Amino acid sequence: MASKIRLGATGPEVFPIALGCMGMSGMYGESRDEEGIATIHAAIERGVTLLDTGDFYGMGHNELLIRRAIEGKRDRVQLSVKFGALRGPDGSWTGFDGRPEAVKNFAAYSLQRLGVEVIDIYRPGRLDPRVPIEETVGAIAELVQKGYVRHIGLSEVGAETVRRAHAVHPIADLQIEYSLLSRGPEDRIFPTLEALGVGATLYSVLGRGLLGGRKPTGPGDFRAWLPRFAGENGDANAALVRTFAAFAAAQGMTPGQLAIAWARARQPGFVPVVGARTVAQLEDALGALERPLAPDALAALERLVPRDAAAGTRYAAAQMAHLDSER
Repeated sequence: MASKIRLGATGPEVFPIALGCMGMSGMYGESRDEEGIATIHAAIERGVTLLDTGDFYGMGHNELLIRRAIEGKRDRVQLSVKFGALRGPDGSWTGFDGRPEAVKNFAAYSLQRLGVEVIDIYRPGRLDPRVPIEETVGAIAELVQKGYVRHIGLSEVGAETVRRAHAVHPIADLQIEYSLLSRGPEDRIFPTLEALGVGATLYSVLGRGLLGGRKPTGPGDFRAWLPRFAGENGDANAALVRTFAAFAAAQGMTPGQLAIAWARARQPGFVPVVGARTVAQLEDALGALERPLAPDALAALERLVPRDAAAGTRYAAAQMAHLDSER
């Protein structure tokens, strides 16, 4: 079995790949509950421990799905839950709430939907610009003291926010987008995590599936609104993806395995979060653990796909402007 990785100095030990469950609740187009549950069951049997979700994924659907999947298996998994995003009945995104009273309300509902007594890692999905991070983290710290939460995490925040949060309560890990196409955290964020003893869970290591050759499946797939998949950017990135796929084949890997292997080679102390929606996708991702990327192959890949090779930003301009991690 693969060696576990501790999330930071104070966080839990987890399997070296985590399962991101967002796509099981329609974020990437149509999904089926039975397939999602089967994928979670297969992950648990293969040793995966960390399941990542958010209370706003499918407006609670994802947590209810996980509840069904982990029944009788709670002692074998760790649950990472994001909170704070506000949504309307039509599925629209209407803001973010990081107020202490809202934190406790969100937690109460997540505990109920998940059918558990404690959340392993609880984190705001973004920074609420109206609420000091000290207040949001302080509210989660109260939940830790009362036994409702085990560890505190953060998501998509910058180095200074991590420092301020960590001063209130030890932070287990920062969840941040990181891939061959999105390497911004290397500049300031990762050095800060290392200095503070904070871990990281890395999402979108396949660039929202772009490196695996995936394309938006329709208007219900939110990738249709991401700049890297659209128009001239999409055409330019398609050529890059072909180069990446050819390199993967030469290494005896699938593109997905190469993307994960690259992230693990670059950041061996951090944990990729893989958004597998099917057992086949899961098995492909786990195959990366058996195919580490050698230093010479890592260097060759980065010559083929240099740091700023991707056309377009990872989110649309309005969303990028609100990301604390991009400041």
